[in-house]
Amino acid sequence: MMETDDKLVREFLAGQKQEIADNGFSHRVMRNLPCRINRWFKIWSVFITLVAIVLFFVFDGLQAVVNTLRDIFVSMVQSGAHSFDPKSLIIAVAVLLFLAVRKAWSME
Repeated sequence: MMETDDKLVREFLAGQKQEIADNGFSHRVMRNLPCRINRWFKIWSVFITLVAIVLFFVFDGLQAVVNTLRDIFVSMVQSGAHSFDPKSLIIAVAVLLFLAVRKAWSME
């Protein structure tokens, strides 16, 4: 019964369909809408990202990351994971970094 009603409604609406001239109305509306992302927010995001990168290298963040990864690898080998593939660790770190950067940039 519901399918019959839907069919009847579609047939009725198809017969009553009329095109309304736009005359550039949609374009004018879209042009006058406020910008979704504020310019200051973009500048602030770039500034904070640059500060984070500078601090990462100033405080020797690369060495800290390498030491942490080495400690993880050594502890995994010592715990009996002899068939461990280091590529898996690299892929996992890359994915986590990607997700962290994407999350940081999506915050408004």
